[in-house]
Amino acid sequence: MRVSADERHVPVMLERVLELFAPALDVDAPVLVDANLGLGGHAGALLAAHPRLRLIGVDRDPAAIEHSTSRLAPYAARADLVQAVSDEIPDVLRRLGVDRVHGVLFDLGVSSPQLDEAGRGFAYSYDAPLDMRMDPGQELTAEIVVNTYPPGELARVLRVYGEERFAARIAAFVAREREREPITSTKRLADLVREAIPAATRRSGGNPAKRTFQALRIEVNGELTALESALPACLDALAVGGRVLVLAYHSLEDRMAKQVLTARTKDTSPPGLPVPLPGHLPEFRLLTRGAETPGEEELARNPRAASARLRAAERIGDRAGEPGGTK
Repeated sequence: MRVSADERHVPVMLERVLELFAPALDVDAPVLVDANLGLGGHAGALLAAHPRLRLIGVDRDPAAIEHSTSRLAPYAARADLVQAVSDEIPDVLRRLGVDRVHGVLFDLGVSSPQLDEAGRGFAYSYDAPLDMRMDPGQELTAEIVVNTYPPGELARVLRVYGEERFAARIAAFVAREREREPITSTKRLADLVREAIPAATRRSGGNPAKRTFQALRIEVNGELTALESALPACLDALAVGGRVLVLAYHSLEDRMAKQVLTARTKDTSPPGLPVPLPGHLPEFRLLTRGAETPGEEELARNPRAASARLRAAERIGDRAGEPGGTK
């Protein structure tokens, strides 16, 4: 029997996501933004759980929008699906006439279909064109990065976005190889990375190309740049009582989410005052202690969830005034 993509797709930490959003969506006309719609697994579950919910689903990948349009067809009257990058969400909300939202979900990183579709070039386990674009309409590809970035800039990308300690060595190998012939396939790049990394290191830690492919994907799609802009903007769009959830899958995303959320939970009054100043009170409170991770039962069902880290916060007030209690 053939298994559909929806049946294969397992939304990460779904029960916990539903639990954390439930209080925020228990209002008359709740609105939730799914900033990384993907296959629409979380979106469908949220729409089913909250019959009054209006969902705004955003994804840069037209294939994701097409698939989710079909999957969420039973909720079409309550779902606006938009092809856009997450940092364009403020513009999306303005176009839809939405001032405030009650929930925002960031489910970051590359989706399972993008990894599983060999021709898109995200995975080192397939031999495919070196592409890695989430939006096939954009110009920058991994092939362009690998073949045109100066060695120093390529090393920076691998070091910063892949946390690759052999970044300079890999960049030097790539630079030498591309002088002979352009590097155009995932297999050739993966083999080159394996060759560049010392043998003793290759024997542990999984596929040695993993960090390089992560770094190239982040660079090609501007993922951290988009998150750096989108997360604060979405926090600003939340109503008091609204909640934001961030599912991150590598340390760079999780670190950025932690820093942004923690900054919004602080009293910014000058030190030494007996009471906090109006306008300097915390805007948010954290709902998770550190980053939560999937349980053993979920990992047995969905091994790809192993790297997931979930952080959540609730809006409790506004810098412009006193904490509020209404939604």
